[in-house]
Amino acid sequence: MTRRTDWAEYDAGPPVPVGRGHGDDDAAYGEAGHEIDPGDDAADGPRRGRRSRGGAGPRGRRRGGGFGDSPGAAQDDGPPASSRAERGEPSGDPAERARNICLRLLTGTPRTRKQLADALRKREIPDEVAEEVLSRFEEVGLINDSAFADAWVESRHHGRGLARRALARELRTKGVDSTVIDEAVGQLDAEQEEETARELVARKLRSTRGLDRDKRLRRLAGMLARKGYPEGLALRVVRQALEEEGEETEDLDFGG
Repeated sequence: MTRRTDWAEYDAGPPVPVGRGHGDDDAAYGEAGHEIDPGDDAADGPRRGRRSRGGAGPRGRRRGGGFGDSPGAAQDDGPPASSRAERGEPSGDPAERARNICLRLLTGTPRTRKQLADALRKREIPDEVAEEVLSRFEEVGLINDSAFADAWVESRHHGRGLARRALARELRTKGVDSTVIDEAVGQLDAEQEEETARELVARKLRSTRGLDRDKRLRRLAGMLARKGYPEGLALRVVRQALEEEGEETEDLDFGG
C-alpha cells in the first residue's frame, strides 16, 4: 500500500549555494558577433555538502551537486519504468512518482520549476499532476526560481567572471522568468562589472606578453566579449591595462 506523503517533511528547502573566485575559462559568449554559450554548467558551480563515506546522499542519491550541472544531470529525470520496482518507486500513483522524481533531481542541485516540469513531462507524468506537485514544492520552498537566479548570478559572476548579458542568457535557458532575471542580474552594477573585467584582464595579461600589441588587444578584449562584456567596456579596460605596461594602444582597432 502506498504511503501517504507527509508534506511537513519537505518544509525545509535546500540551501542555495554560492561560490567565489574568478575562473579563466572563456566559455560564455558576448558582443561583437559572438553568441553567449549557455552550456557552461559542468564544473562551474559551488559544491553543496560533502559526500558521505559511502558516496550516497538521501534516498540513495549521490550528493555533491551545486550550480553547474554535472555531465548528464539535465537528462537525469528519474529511472526508466523497467527499473522503478528495483528502486522502490511506486508505479501506480503518478503524484508519488512525480514527487520522487523531483526530490531526486533536487538532491544536491537546485533546479528551476521549468527544469523539473520538463523532467516530469519526459517521464510522462500527466500535466495536471505535475502542476499540482510543482506548485506544492514551491509552497514549501523546495522550488524558488528567484532564489535560484540570485544565487546563480552570485556564483557565476564571482566563479567565472561572467557579465550581466551572459548571466541573463544562461538563466533564460533554465526557464527563469524575464522579470526574475532582470532583478537577479540587477545585483551587478556597472562599476562592479568593470572591476571584474579588470581582474580578468590582469589574470590573462601575463600570458600575452611576447605577442605584438594588436594581437594582445584582440586576445584580451575577445576574452571579455566571450564572457558577455560589452565591446566598449572590453576595449577600454584592455587598453588601460596595456598602457600601464607601457604599450601604446591608441591606434589599435578591435574590429575586422
